[in-house]
Order: sequence, then structure tokens, then C-alpha cells
Amino acid sequence: MTPQERRTWVRAMGARADWWKRRQEAIVAPDLEVVDAHLHLWDERDFPDPQDAANPLRTSRYLVDEYLRDAGRGHTVTECVYIDCGSSYYTDGPASLRPVGETEYAAGLAEAMAASGGPTRIGAIVGFADLRDRDLDTVLDAHEARGGGLFRGIRQSGARLEDPSARLLAGAAPPGLYAEPAFRRGVARLGERGMTFDAFQFHFQAEQFVALAKSAPGTTMIVNHLGTPIGYTPGPASRDPVFVEWARGVEQMADLPNVVMKLGGIASIVTGYDAHRRDRPPSAQDFVDERGAYFHHAIRCFGAERCMFETNFPVDSVAIGYDGVWNAYKLMAMDYDAGARDALLAGTTRRVYRMHVE
Repeated sequence: MTPQERRTWVRAMGARADWWKRRQEAIVAPDLEVVDAHLHLWDERDFPDPQDAANPLRTSRYLVDEYLRDAGRGHTVTECVYIDCGSSYYTDGPASLRPVGETEYAAGLAEAMAASGGPTRIGAIVGFADLRDRDLDTVLDAHEARGGGLFRGIRQSGARLEDPSARLLAGAAPPGLYAEPAFRRGVARLGERGMTFDAFQFHFQAEQFVALAKSAPGTTMIVNHLGTPIGYTPGPASRDPVFVEWARGVEQMADLPNVVMKLGGIASIVTGYDAHRRDRPPSAQDFVDERGAYFHHAIRCFGAERCMFETNFPVDSVAIGYDGVWNAYKLMAMDYDAGARDALLAGTTRRVYRMHVE
């Protein structure tokens, strides 16, 4: 991916309304309740380009107004999980405590959304901390104190692509992070405190994640983005070597009872999915046909009670609209019985993130 392509597509995140309108479909089962397990909110700002530090990547604005615009078009989205993305960190004070600013910011957004009386609320917040920090408990205490009763855990990415030109907003985690003893102690400490760990790594790092999960069996670990398979080949997934390798890793993850899976994130252009380059967005059925094998394999391995759908907006919005992605998720969820369907669409997210628990 060239620096210009990265600038173009990061700028487009959450800002392709005219393109989304080229594919307008009826809302599938509009009365079904859904909870979005993975949402980012950010103001317009610069991110460092992992290949060209002199020319940062500029985002569009994607805040509550933009999210409610997308979530309010017909799906019954009652709650969402706010996931860290570097928004509103404190600009002074100890470096380890600066990410607490994002938790305070998200809690303020949650309060404002609740006060508005609108249909969608923030039901849980996941922040950032360096889990290797010797004074980790102080940081976690601060997150809890500023989280308005919604702080639930930490996400610290282990995702690493060796080629900087392949990275977008992620992929530059320190090598071997998951194996560091201090990091593993930090992950274990989350579980001791009743907190969750959101894990973001690529499919070829599955063994690293499995070893980490085994080292901290008391911590609930939530795999982001279906384990993020990198590489998209049109056609049957069974013939795709990436799918075969990814599927083996998912099977190993599913053997561990402290691991749950987020279903989504694979419309991201980092995965190689090419819908962002099409004249109009994929239909819901197109997306199911092209990417559904990943979702169904994960559900078979984990069971619906350990799987939750996520939009990963605005990141995945470059390749599919909010209406379309939930239509696709509902089509897949309706392949299962009503109990499993409801768990996939809302119940698992609520239980794992302890929504409505003060």
C-alpha cells in the first residue's frame, strides 16, 4: 500500500456516505435487537504513517453524531462497546496515565448519549494501558475512577506486520510482546481484578496468542476481528491457504475456555478485502458469500455463547456500510436457532462486557 493510498483510505473511514448510498437495501429483521461489540469514536486528527513519518495520516471526524447517523437508519442498535483508539488522551502528567483521558472522554460521551434519550447507548468501555507497567494497578484504578461505572478492561495490540508498507493504523506492535513475562503478568492481573483483555493480533500470530491465553487462564480474553486473517482470495474459502491456516488457529483458540471471539473486522482493507475499490458497496448477501465462511467456522468452533458480532466502525466502513454489515450479520445469525441468534447479535456482548453492571 502506497503512502497516498493510506492517506486516501484513512481519510475515508466513516466518510463515504455518497458511496454507501449506491447500495440501499431493506433492513433485515429490523425488530431484532443488536449490540455493537466494537466501536471507535475519534475527532479529525493525525496518525503517524508507519512508512512515512514526515507525512501523517489524517482521519475524518467520526463522533457520536456520525455514529448515530449510521446506527439510526433502521437497525435496532441498543448499545455499543467503546474500544480504545487513542482519542482524547491527557496531554500532560505521567505518560502511563495519559490513556485514562480516553476513558474519561468515553464516559462523558456515554453520559451525554444516555441523557439525550436516544435509542443507542455506550454500555461498556475498553481502554488502553501498557500491561508491562510496574505500576499497572495505579493505571487501572484511574481508569475505573474515570469510567463512570462502564470501564471493563484493556486492549493492547500485539498485531505486527514486518513490512511497514502493509500497515495502516495498526501492525507495529513490538515483536514478541505476548511472550514478555511482564506483559503476561499484566494480562493475568486483569483477570484477578475482574477485567477483560481485548486481544488484537493477525492470524499468523495465533500460536503466540494461544500461549498467552494459557498463561493467564483466569482472564477472559476477547479475540478481536476474527483473529484478523491477512490475505483475501475470491472464491471458495476451503481453497484459500490463508483460510486453512486461520481456521487451524481458531480451533486452537476455541479449546481454551477463557477465550471468546469477536465476529467482524474483516471488511478492513488491511485484510486484503477489495470491496473498497468497487463502484458500489457489496450487498449483504455478497458479503456473506465472500466472507461468511470465516464467521461460520468461528461459530462452529466457539459456539454462539462465546461469539459476538462487531462492526469495527469506522474502520470497516471503507468497504461496507453500517446497514449492510448488520444485514449480513443477521443473515448469518438466522442460520442458527433463536437462542444462538440472539446471543450472537446481543447476548454474548452483554454478558462478557457485564453491561448494566455498576
